[in-house]
Amino acid sequence: MFNLFRVASSTFKESIREPVYCLLLVCAAVLIAHFPAISLFVFYEQLKMVVDSSMATGLVFGLFAAVLTSSHTVTQEMRNGTVLLLLSKPVHRWSFVLAKILGVVAAVVLMMFILNCATVISVYMAVDQFRYDSFSYYMMLGLMVAAAGVGAIFNYFRGNSFSAITVLALGVFFTIFAGYCLVFQPEPELSLPDLLKALVLLFGAVAAMATIAVVFALWLDMVPNLCVCSVVFFLGMVSSYLFNRETGSVILDYILQALYAVFPNWQFFWLADAIAVDSAIPLTYVFKTFIYVICYIILCSLWAVVLFRRREIAKDSR
Repeated sequence: MFNLFRVASSTFKESIREPVYCLLLVCAAVLIAHFPAISLFVFYEQLKMVVDSSMATGLVFGLFAAVLTSSHTVTQEMRNGTVLLLLSKPVHRWSFVLAKILGVVAAVVLMMFILNCATVISVYMAVDQFRYDSFSYYMMLGLMVAAAGVGAIFNYFRGNSFSAITVLALGVFFTIFAGYCLVFQPEPELSLPDLLKALVLLFGAVAAMATIAVVFALWLDMVPNLCVCSVVFFLGMVSSYLFNRETGSVILDYILQALYAVFPNWQFFWLADAIAVDSAIPLTYVFKTFIYVICYIILCSLWAVVLFRRREIAKDSR
């Protein structure tokens, strides 16, 4: 068990050290910072557009981050034979798979946490349909520059990873500023508890996506993995319409129900529409959704462990 957490910790550190991880995070944060200005003059729909756009940005960039980090930490180790050296030590195959899943999930959840803080700041930035809070806007951009400065200082004087320090600094700065907005800024014209519940549910979505990305990274390269995960994401968005219905044929109904169980239903995690119409989000719904995603992650992990135990790693030709 100790080795599992050591490998998971190493995977997490490798993930946030990747320059592409930091680049995706900064690009997503910059987009979220500009949504209040882009959505001006939309006649009382500004907050809805900001919330929808910010949550969608987090989901899409979380998908890319999950695939890219899993490809670096898993696929490259499978290709260059590093996994053979790792498994020659007292590290079991099942602990290797679970550690990789835990490490990548932790890295993607960290990205989602930072982007959720950026979403909260962006919501407070959208004052009304004719203006936005320029102080929060410039402060948000300034915090990104400050985080990069902290990363550069630590990289120059201590040799730390610029990407990792920048990500961690950005997480600290955005958390503090989001807390400041929640305490001292005037409340926006929406339910803050419901907004926070909707943002919390996004953690389950990106955790499920990260698990799927790691599972396929054990057998696929980065581009095929990205294609497969994109297909899974698309089918999961419309799974209620495609699979959760009756056709009149018993066999076909069983097949559709099996597909509905296989593909995660991302609509369970997408509650931006409920916020737009001021519909209350029950806390029991959040709890049941997390039970669903935990069960899905466990089943995917067990499936990956069973298949990986029989894999001949030494003959990996990628």
